[in-house]
Amino acid sequence: MAALTQWVEREGTQRPVPRGHSEQITLDGGTDLVAVRLGVWVSNTKTRRDNLTAELLDACGSWEWSRA
Repeated sequence: MAALTQWVEREGTQRPVPRGHSEQITLDGGTDLVAVRLGVWVSNTKTRRDNLTAELLDACGSWEWSRA
């Protein structure tokens, strides 16, 4: 979720994440950057959205689910 949050803060909710995009984030306040395959995660999450928990969907907030 940190990678998606970072993307949305930078790009907004209307711009789709390209499938091959990796987002660089830091974990737990660390200093090392970690590459998260955000495009793959978004694609997989959209495909499985009917089976996701309400908690995860709420955490995604205003993300535009209808985009590919």
